Amino acid sequence: MIEPILLSTLRVSTLDRSRPLTNASGFFFERNERIFLVTSRHVVYDELTSHFPDQLEIELHTDPGNVARTTGFSIPLYREGTSAWRQGKDSAGEIDVAAIEIDRSALPANATFSCFTPKHLLDTQESIEIGTSLLIVGFPLGFHDALHRIPVARHAVVSSSFGLRFQGEGYFLTDARTHRGSSGAPVVSRVTEPEAELGQLPWRLLGIHSSRVDIKTREAGEDEALGLNTAWYADVLLTLTES
Repeated sequence: MIEPILLSTLRVSTLDRSRPLTNASGFFFERNERIFLVTSRHVVYDELTSHFPDQLEIELHTDPGNVARTTGFSIPLYREGTSAWRQGKDSAGEIDVAAIEIDRSALPANATFSCFTPKHLLDTQESIEIGTSLLIVGFPLGFHDALHRIPVARHAVVSSSFGLRFQGEGYFLTDARTHRGSSGAPVVSRVTEPEAELGQLPWRLLGIHSSRVDIKTREAGEDEALGLNTAWYADVLLTLTES
């Protein structure tokens, strides 16, 4: 039996005219019976690296009794010349999160997956302390259980004051060993006393992993990389998934 958290996270492949480009991570978010694929914005569009894919491909499990059975599902990034993803901005600039609505009727009838919902976001009465244990569930360097087609998890901790916008940006920091391919992965904390409304996903969705942090003054060969990462606050999804 596979834990539902592993069926919420997807390997995301980017393509340009069917030509493979990169691999990343993503997850499903459901709101009012509408389903969205969430990943990092730079996965779908990134001027800095001239990365301009025209479609994504994800892999869906199709048999609860045999998780090795999957099927590919393509997601166009442009519809009639308009970008299909939603992204946000705040006073500090662009937010590195993208949400793409999925046509539920187009999904295979036997598709097996789990979705985060607004109920998995942090309640206003809850607090997260620095040092809180986290998981970043994704596909670092594309690595995963290639037989069962499921992601792996890296342990992390909250390493900046949660609730404050680090450096004025809409993210907090995590301390974890991460790699390319983890962009778009959910950053979650375990709910110790699961609530019935959380169903089979007893996790708080705190953020969306974006990238590693480094400093310009670090001397290669002299100083190790910081080992810190940016995670954009997950409550941005309430804005990106509005009707």
